Parts: sequence; C-alpha cells; structure tokens
Amino acid sequence: MNQASDFQLHDRLARDTISLGRSRLCEIRLMNDRTWPWVLLVPAIAGIREIYELAPEQQQRLIEESSMLSQGMMDAFDGDKMNVAALGNMVPQLHLHHIVRFEGDPAWPGPVWGVQPPEGYSEQELAAVRAQLAPLLERLA
Repeated sequence: MNQASDFQLHDRLARDTISLGRSRLCEIRLMNDRTWPWVLLVPAIAGIREIYELAPEQQQRLIEESSMLSQGMMDAFDGDKMNVAALGNMVPQLHLHHIVRFEGDPAWPGPVWGVQPPEGYSEQELAAVRAQLAPLLERLA
C-alpha cells in the first residue's frame, strides 16, 4: 500500500475546495460553494480510488471520521438530512462528500450535482463557517 508521504491532492479537489486541516487519516476540505455546508474527507493515502483499497484499519478509521463529521455537521448546521457519497466519476482519487441538506434547498430532494454553478464563499462567510466547524475539526484531529 502506498504511504501517506506520497499523497498528493488531486488538482480538481485542490481547485474546488478549501483546506480545513487534517484528521488522523484524511485531508479535510470545504467545498467552495456557500449553497450547502459541504465537507470532503480525502484519505491521505497515495493511489487510492476505492474504499476497499484501504487497509482494514484505514477503512474503519474512515467510517469513524465520516460518522463523526456527519453528526458534527448536522449538529452545527441543523440540517434535515446528511448526504454522504463517494462517487469518483470526475475525480478518481478517493474522497467522501458530506453535504448537509435542507428541505427546500435549491436541489431538494434531488442530488446537488449540476443543479447550479457553485457560489464561492466570501472571506466573512468562510471565517464564519470555519468558526462553526472549529470544535468538530478539533475532535477530528
């Protein structure tokens, strides 16, 4: 298995997201779209495309981090539903999307992909989201 020291974030993820830090296993990235609270976990293991390619202990850690992130985001943003997905059709590098959904949001009840162009965060909005997520990010570290 490839080591974390060889890990490089896919260019598209680097371009479309903002770093929120690291967990024990993953890069934590905020999708630069203010429409939805949307955070990605990207296992910092080179060459991984699918969850089953991770070692069993890494798979377990990913599920733990994803569950903690999901609950923390729902608590922080008081959503109606948490969407978690690992599609990888556009970006082959393994990454898990965590999207807080609200009844009546622009894509409800369908998926968020392709509904509208992303609306980037302003500096003030980004600071507010970082502050809202700070306690959760500390627990994930």
